[in-house]
Amino acid sequence: MNKNTPLNSGKSPDLKIEVAIIGAGTSGLYTAYRLTTENKYKASDVQIFDMNNKLGGRLESVIMPGMNFWGELGGMRYLTSQEIVTTLIEGYPLTEKDLSKRTPVLKDKMTPIPFPMGDPSKLLMYLRKERFHQNDWDVAQQNNEKLPTRYYLNENDLGFSSDQLFNKIIYDVLMADSWVKNKYGDRIIKSEKSIYEYTFKLTSRDWDDIKPKLIYNFPNSPYDQRKVNDIGFWNLIKDQVSQEGYEFLANAGGYYSNTINWNSAEAFPYMVGDFSADTTYKTIQEGYDSIAYAVANAYMEHDGACIWSENQLLTFTEDHNSKDTHRYELSFLNLKSNSIWKVYANSIVLGMPRKSLELLDQNNFFFNINSNPHLQTNMKSIIMEPAFKILMGFEYPWWREKELDIDSGHSITDLPMRQCYYFGTDSETNNSMLLGSYGDMETETFWKALSDDKVLFEVRPAKNASLQELHQLNDVQATQFMVQELLNQLRELHGSIVNIPDPYVTYFKDWTDDPFGAGYHAWKAGFSVDEVMPYMRKPNHDQNIHICGEAYSDQQGWVEGAFCEAEKMLQEHFGLNRPEWLSPEYYLGW
Repeated sequence: MNKNTPLNSGKSPDLKIEVAIIGAGTSGLYTAYRLTTENKYKASDVQIFDMNNKLGGRLESVIMPGMNFWGELGGMRYLTSQEIVTTLIEGYPLTEKDLSKRTPVLKDKMTPIPFPMGDPSKLLMYLRKERFHQNDWDVAQQNNEKLPTRYYLNENDLGFSSDQLFNKIIYDVLMADSWVKNKYGDRIIKSEKSIYEYTFKLTSRDWDDIKPKLIYNFPNSPYDQRKVNDIGFWNLIKDQVSQEGYEFLANAGGYYSNTINWNSAEAFPYMVGDFSADTTYKTIQEGYDSIAYAVANAYMEHDGACIWSENQLLTFTEDHNSKDTHRYELSFLNLKSNSIWKVYANSIVLGMPRKSLELLDQNNFFFNINSNPHLQTNMKSIIMEPAFKILMGFEYPWWREKELDIDSGHSITDLPMRQCYYFGTDSETNNSMLLGSYGDMETETFWKALSDDKVLFEVRPAKNASLQELHQLNDVQATQFMVQELLNQLRELHGSIVNIPDPYVTYFKDWTDDPFGAGYHAWKAGFSVDEVMPYMRKPNHDQNIHICGEAYSDQQGWVEGAFCEAEKMLQEHFGLNRPEWLSPEYYLGW
């Protein structure tokens, strides 16, 4: 796997091209790859610009000293139902189960491996100072019992796990709408054998039919007869299962980001598709950001291809001296020389999330609120969700001690750390990696107060990890405050039965920092997502300016969302045909 993709941190004043792609994340890289591979343009006419010195946007895989495997600071897995990302990694056709018989799309070797979810009978759930194993709900149900917790749930919600209670809410709301019940009732199934089991056999196309039309039909509710699309998910959950039920789902579900007051209609397929118990996850052995580098390398194979790193777009205009041949003049700040240079292009693709868009010149002709208020409104149609991640390197896998006997997967708590993932162990050194915090939304201010401290964690040598090598990571260490607080929470989560040592190295990433502004995004209630998504791909019919990426997709938080939005933009506005490697039946969404 080649992650040494050449990046050009220089400049070429008055560069004239056809398509300027801003952002070397997955949507920008995919756009360049498709335009050049399909011979729509020469690679010299399609150039990528990014203010960072790395590829992949919010993908970042790292190997810490003393370990021979990758840890993930950003996106870390994919669903096998996501056909673009799966095909780019595994080859096609996906109907061929033997991977060796598939035809690869990209030249770089990416090794798909299961993303281990661990043994729920070993993994922990620590809620309101009470410790469970994650399968305790199932065990109780098999014994015809309702697992008691410290949550005062409604009588008919007692005994449900968080996954099951999410499913119950979604089932009840769907089936309360007579139109949904008549059209899709045979695919929305409540088990006759167990009150806890629900199955949703709805395709993405089915959900896109349901989401804009679904009516909340509960006569005693303040939301009765409102479109579910217009109701916040917190509002709806509270209405269905009480505020105490909401607290249980927010805590036991592991993600505050899933239960914030985002668009309920969008939340429904997300919860039953992405976070249901039977979901199949995979990752890439060479690190999940390999997908970004593989796509970038496929683009870079073409003569004239260039990725301009450490070049920040400031603004663009139609009013310039070269408008006879090139429609737009783009002004870039070269961060190395601190100097501004110009690029001329006929099309602009902004492969950027909301915060990155907002950092551009909002007074230019495209963003100006007086001339284009609709764009400003739609840019704000999504919630920016913060995410903090801290990788910790230990000298042995303490979670595998016989008292815990945890191999992989994640434990969940209502402590501010929220989750920890047991990433792996180096077979030679025994050094082990843990993702120590998955803090999001409500916990942002807790960790921000600690991450702003000046005293950073002091690395110490370990087997095959010299102090000299470790000091190269000084600038990405978490603060000492943060590490000590996190260790306290890890010890509380796992209990006194195991001794948790101090780490020898950490790696901290705060995705709220510019230019990202968030780890992932969620649609606000009240916006017609079926209208906003295609609008963002070309906000002004008179301009060749496009916005695409995960943020304004219906698969937010996933690389597939970025790929699907780029693919639809390329077909709709650049005249590309559907790639031969992508199944004609695969639904790309609105």
